[in-house]
Amino acid sequence: MDPVTLEICWSRLIGVVNEQAAALQRTSFTSIVREAGDLSAGVFDRRGYMVAQAVTGTPGHINSMALAMKHFLAAYPLETLRAGDVLITNDPWLTSGHLNDVTIASPIFRGEECIAFFASTCHTADIGGHVLSAEAREVYEEGLQIPIMKLYEAGRPNDALLAIIRANVRVPEMVLGDFHAQIAGGAVGGERLLEFMDEFGLVRLEPLADEIIGRTERVMRQAIRALAPGAYEYAIISDGFDEPITIRTRCEVRGDELWIDYAGSSPASRRGVNVVMNYTEAYTTYGVKVIVSPDVPNNEGAFRPLRITAPEGSILNVRRPAAVAARHIIGHFLPHAIAGALGQALPARVMAEGSANIWGIQVAGKDEHGAPFTYVFFSSGGTGARATKDGLSATAFPSGVLGTPVEVIESLVPLVVERKCLRPDSGGAGTYRGGLGQTIAFRARTREPYTCSVLCDRTMHAAAGFLGGDPGGYGMVSIDGVAPANPKAEQLISPGALVEVHLPGGGGYGPPSARDPELIARDRLEGYVTRS
Repeated sequence: MDPVTLEICWSRLIGVVNEQAAALQRTSFTSIVREAGDLSAGVFDRRGYMVAQAVTGTPGHINSMALAMKHFLAAYPLETLRAGDVLITNDPWLTSGHLNDVTIASPIFRGEECIAFFASTCHTADIGGHVLSAEAREVYEEGLQIPIMKLYEAGRPNDALLAIIRANVRVPEMVLGDFHAQIAGGAVGGERLLEFMDEFGLVRLEPLADEIIGRTERVMRQAIRALAPGAYEYAIISDGFDEPITIRTRCEVRGDELWIDYAGSSPASRRGVNVVMNYTEAYTTYGVKVIVSPDVPNNEGAFRPLRITAPEGSILNVRRPAAVAARHIIGHFLPHAIAGALGQALPARVMAEGSANIWGIQVAGKDEHGAPFTYVFFSSGGTGARATKDGLSATAFPSGVLGTPVEVIESLVPLVVERKCLRPDSGGAGTYRGGLGQTIAFRARTREPYTCSVLCDRTMHAAAGFLGGDPGGYGMVSIDGVAPANPKAEQLISPGALVEVHLPGGGGYGPPSARDPELIARDRLEGYVTRS
């Protein structure tokens, strides 16, 4: 395929998956998907290779979905599928790491032949069991498990499965509504793909897929080969649930391949902050790619030069039936661990440690009229400073999930957000300053106590600076001015109590003494306090 035609085909393919994602978001029933963008969407060839992804989505969804498609095909080989089939699962060990993430895959047929798949992963509003928290001790407590099954068969709904789902979730209309939004997105993507293939005379997707994937793989291997040979190590400490957790990584350059090993990391936790291997691989591949070769497309070819290992039974490769609901608390540290290691070889391409994981705030109870509610919204702290720029304030990295506007939150659940602002003294000082965290304070309009779960970290171990930069500020949770014994634990909140979450800031990059005087003056004008 000549370069011009290839570029046109690639642009069209990106347009196709972006239409899939847009249809999904516009028809979604929940603000988690519609406003925060906690979803992924992608197109796969008949072999289960991810060819292209939509511009929206989190690495934990997208890259784990790329692994999940091979599990779908193992359970339902091509010859068992028919037009109108829709596959579904939320198995944490096969997909995105916890039960709240549901992956739906739609085979696309031309006549009697399956030519491709469109898949999406979305965070569902509820999956039963505990509210989204780290409290559970086994995955069985965390909600309904859906093995790989057909949600639709030849266009007919699986009524038995739908009845089971409806009976096990708190908000079935929202949950099933989002499932059908995912199906609608896949249908739109399929229509656009068939139009594109007909226009360009493509009988199969595989020749185009091989060209795209092959080019990505070659560029990734060239970038790895350019690294100085050797092994680079780094470690990060997380608060954990009730004891600190160490994430230890070793990145070894072996010619045009990179081996990332997590030997020495903490063993599995007794609570729900554990990470399955799929999710570990998802955020590891992302962490490597953004440093080594950030501009190449993210597809099957970007994964092939990487070997990723973690000891079975460790915090990053847990066995069933470990609790995993809050797996992102640990998993979002992985790109920072990769940066700490590869930063020794490429210091100009990495950022200092940031707040890392998004803080998920889930509330559940009954409103003033006795009607039940459950809702989760996300917020972000500051990113680490970069080699030539300050860190970003109140920005999700590595997840990319957006904050939900206050107006949306207050319109959907009985919460009143009294304050939402940046924390001026939360970014680590440096030649370039870490991004600032934020403060969110809210009360609930209820007549009886309600449950609040804050999935947080960096309350005891701050984001480290890089090359002489200072650490970022600590995070904190308080209820009527009092910090709970364990901020990750489910809290029973009295009616009218003020809940405040103070998100951590990012670390600084380079010594504070080298900061440009013009930047210091700007800091003062903008009301930021540069800590030293």
